[in-house]
Amino acid sequence: MGIRHINPDGLHRSPAFSQAVVVEQPAKTIYIGGQNGVDADGKVVGPTLREQAVQAFRNLATILESEGASLSNIVHWTIAVVEGQSVGEGVAAFQQVWNPADPPPAITVHIVAALGPGVLVEIDAVAAV
Repeated sequence: MGIRHINPDGLHRSPAFSQAVVVEQPAKTIYIGGQNGVDADGKVVGPTLREQAVQAFRNLATILESEGASLSNIVHWTIAVVEGQSVGEGVAAFQQVWNPADPPPAITVHIVAALGPGVLVEIDAVAAV
């Protein structure tokens, strides 16, 4: 299977995201529903976006590991951040968990009015293995 991260000339290049990702078949695709910064008991892990984002990434990693994959297999994620939060905290959390040697996935970020009680971030993902 081939995965190509593309950043065509004429578009902004960022170390935080790829403009697009092409997955050549055959591939097992894993669609992961929105993960929040909650622990195994369903409790919000902390009051900051960074704490919650790190936990959401851990939750993503747990799901992927259950299928023999890792965060590096993610080709796209969508991130919802509650309005008024520093997106920079989310970027810092991403940098804490992402291997800089791996090309980053395509990313879409939405600023939203609210999520669940006390929840500041939600991340869903698509992975190709």
